Amino acid sequence: MNTLAIKMEIPQIVNVSVTDDTLTVELSDGRTISVPTAWYPRLVHATPQEREKWKVIGKGHGIHWESLDEDISVENLLAGRPSGESLASFKKWVENRKRSITKRCT
Repeated sequence: MNTLAIKMEIPQIVNVSVTDDTLTVELSDGRTISVPTAWYPRLVHATPQEREKWKVIGKGHGIHWESLDEDISVENLLAGRPSGESLASFKKWVENRKRSITKRCT
């Protein structure tokens, strides 16, 4: 039995926008992908200012939010894969975030 391997060309990120409900990514091949921010809990918990501070990584194939320690790849967006972060990891991140905010306010 023969299998056919298809090499998929992953487009690069052109622009990113995040609202309370939607992560929208414009790609170099003309497509625009929109997914619910609920797929990425760290984006849900981010402020609008934090959501705006993203940068392209991985030769244009990923997005990184430094203050949120969040990375999202074009490949996962195209495949319809939400965040794979465990609940335990997310809870730890939330607790560390609360402590950091409390320190800044005191």
